[in-house]
Amino acid sequence: MERKNILIVDDELLIRDLLYDFFSEKNWIVSVADSGSKALELLKTRRFDLALIDLKMPEIDGIALIKSIKARYSSLPIVIITAFPSFETAVEALRLKIDDYITKPFNINRLFKTVCEILKNPIDQPDIIPTEKY
Repeated sequence: MERKNILIVDDELLIRDLLYDFFSEKNWIVSVADSGSKALELLKTRRFDLALIDLKMPEIDGIALIKSIKARYSSLPIVIITAFPSFETAVEALRLKIDDYITKPFNINRLFKTVCEILKNPIDQPDIIPTEKY
């Protein structure tokens, strides 16, 4: 079985560490970013199977980050994880065709099941790393 490559974007160290440890133990390749700008830098150099993105972050919030990602990597599955759910962000997530919207605190086993279900579908991403500037 091919190892999955996941990007975790969250400004909370505890959440990043928890998710990093959990997915690493499942033999996934895990990259973490504490901001939207760092996530965009990682996306320039690596191919990911899925991104877990927090909504409330300094600099670039989750929605702005997702818009930028969707403009360049439209088929990358994205799951929002947030401690601040709102009707507005849920509607925006649907409009952006997010794969799931999960609130904190979350059950990590349920999150893992959700991510695995999403990745059952083939991912249509080019193997060539894009060279556009952000």
